[in-house]
Amino acid sequence: DRTQKTTAADLINTSSKSDLERIFREYGEEKYASIIAQAIINQREIKPFETTRELAEVVVNTIPFPKHPRKIHPATRVFQSLRIAVNDELYHLKKALPEAIDLLAPEGRIVVISFHSLEDRIVKNVFRELAKPCACPPQIPKCLCGQTPKLRILTKKPIVPTREEIMANPRCRSARLRGAEKL
Repeated sequence: DRTQKTTAADLINTSSKSDLERIFREYGEEKYASIIAQAIINQREIKPFETTRELAEVVVNTIPFPKHPRKIHPATRVFQSLRIAVNDELYHLKKALPEAIDLLAPEGRIVVISFHSLEDRIVKNVFRELAKPCACPPQIPKCLCGQTPKLRILTKKPIVPTREEIMANPRCRSARLRGAEKL
């Protein structure tokens, strides 16, 4: 989103090591978050980052070669985490999903495709929460809240692409589809 005030370059060139590490670990699920953050700090002391290639090279040179992921570029998770942080994507998903469900008519259906585990976890948890028949704490033996489920989950597990679909469209390999129906 080019309308954001903070850019990925701002984050890379100004964030503390602990902030970069948190972004890479939480949003990119990057296990080398700490050493990548330190390498970025070291590099930007010499010269601020100006291109994505410079950042990618630092990441590639920081992760030990035998540990490079096989199916994706070693810097993919770092770029993903920066995009999520800059656009505040997880916040917007958490906010938009219940609002979209509220707009559905009874028996209306919502289908969500997510492309990484953080998004899928949010979708799964929102669906589960809205499908619960009761919001009372588990220690209370009888329901006192009177809550009724708002959704019926249509996909017990996420639907994932077949091998044939992945061969035809490799970018779909990480897609997860979940659906629910408003009650």
